[in-house]
Amino acid sequence: MNVATFYPIFLSAAKVTIDSRNIQPNDVFFAFSGENFNAATLAQDAIAKGASAVIVEQEAFENTAENIFYVPSTLKFLQELAAYHRDQLNIPVIALTGSNGKTTTKEIIHAVLSQKYSVQYTKGNLNNHIGVPLTLLSINDTHDMAVVEMGANHQKEIAELCQIAKPDYGYITNFGKAHLEGFGGFEGVIKGKSELYDYLKSASATVLVNQNDLIQMEKTSGYERCISFGGQHADYQFQELTKDKFVGLSFQGNEAYSNLTGSYNFTNLCAAASLGLHFGLSFQEIKTAIESYQPTNMRSQIVEKNGKTLVLDTYNANPSSMAESLKNFSKFKGSKTVILGDMLELGEASQQEHQNILDLALKLRFNEIITVGNLFMEINKSGNAFGSTASLSEYLKNNSIASENILLKGSRGIALESILDFIA
Repeated sequence: MNVATFYPIFLSAAKVTIDSRNIQPNDVFFAFSGENFNAATLAQDAIAKGASAVIVEQEAFENTAENIFYVPSTLKFLQELAAYHRDQLNIPVIALTGSNGKTTTKEIIHAVLSQKYSVQYTKGNLNNHIGVPLTLLSINDTHDMAVVEMGANHQKEIAELCQIAKPDYGYITNFGKAHLEGFGGFEGVIKGKSELYDYLKSASATVLVNQNDLIQMEKTSGYERCISFGGQHADYQFQELTKDKFVGLSFQGNEAYSNLTGSYNFTNLCAAASLGLHFGLSFQEIKTAIESYQPTNMRSQIVEKNGKTLVLDTYNANPSSMAESLKNFSKFKGSKTVILGDMLELGEASQQEHQNILDLALKLRFNEIITVGNLFMEINKSGNAFGSTASLSEYLKNNSIASENILLKGSRGIALESILDFIA
């Protein structure tokens, strides 16, 4: 089976899925196998559930009479199909990556552009070598444009995703100390993320640039196809606003306040607003989108509970985002407790980076500092160090946190949100 031959079957399908539990009638099922599981054994069950076709990578399970097709690699075929489909689309595709804030930025961009257009976008965190193709394959003729998030933890990954998505516009939120182990240090992060710039330049596509980011300015220097914000001579100039705990922006005397906390989210708002203005939205439409967007994805999410304000930022963490979160949280009025989870995938820099964060937290003089995870436990000798969320949960059953404000920040693998039920 080749992509061109299979493409008409895909076009007539309802959707593409890789989850056998969620197969609906007229779906195409890609049978991805794991180390200890052969998904091809589910092919007949998928057809029985109404799947219009199944892709397997074990030739013995092929049954073309029932639209069960063999390919050498389900992953490669998925990616090739997505790239082929992308070539048929005549809509702008916006790609974004970065060390911090890319998912929140993607969500706000979608909210803004959806005020005027039908926009398909990356759902949740489907931003890798499987998620990007699935997003592209979900685009149909009802969509006017698409926003595709690209994640990476090693070099060459963004370059590969660009060859599939072929973006017309691109934005890198920032360059931070994330996935240092896979990228080989901070310089490796810059090189890896900048693969998006490399593609955009080679394709004569458009780059969105934050002129306050020196690395972005350096990497896009001399490139003319840019939309800019942040600088004195930028295409779009915004002023930061704050009200209570929340951040907003003003543009030509008009104001919009978000439901996000932290100055770092001001840049995310600027990126979305810039794209909105570029694509012909009025600031009133942008304001409506910004003010109606509610973060619910454990990223800068405000939760009010029992008279306490909780900042739930537990989807991911690295030294850059952790430091920004701590600095922002220190500005909250009232007593403050921080609950910090380990930062993962930092390689040889791990111990020093955890020490730096603990030192910063001490310098900011929070009322209480609690750490969770073995990496923080090695350096936190205060007595408020817990090896896991389970052990902290047991502690919180009998010990309440007195502070009015509580920040929860840690890597996804720590799952700090699991202690929410134990915070009285």
